[in-house]
Amino acid sequence: MYYKFSGFTQKLTGSAPTAAYSPQGLRSGVPAESPSMIFATPTKVVSEAGATVEYMGANKVQEFQRIFQAPDGVPVHLKRGVPDRLLYRTTMALTVGGALYCLVALYMAAQPRNK
Repeated sequence: MYYKFSGFTQKLTGSAPTAAYSPQGLRSGVPAESPSMIFATPTKVVSEAGATVEYMGANKVQEFQRIFQAPDGVPVHLKRGVPDRLLYRTTMALTVGGALYCLVALYMAAQPRNK
């Protein structure tokens, strides 16, 4: 006898051999064609451009590795300069402001109401 896991009852239940070998709706078989690339989409179709394919952006991994792995004593979250400092300070200001707001709300909730 064949068994499969029932998502409804959370127990093993009897089943047909085909359902037991394809559990939880998984399909057997390979897709007919491979999926297209997500991160390096060409701007031109290969048949239109000939043998060369142009991509939308340059690979910046090596540049980022050079920046982030430089031993200059600056924390990683501040390595890219002014934009990183602005984001960091904004995040810290919102965090402190939110904590103060929570403390004020807690103080106001702790006070009895005057009638």
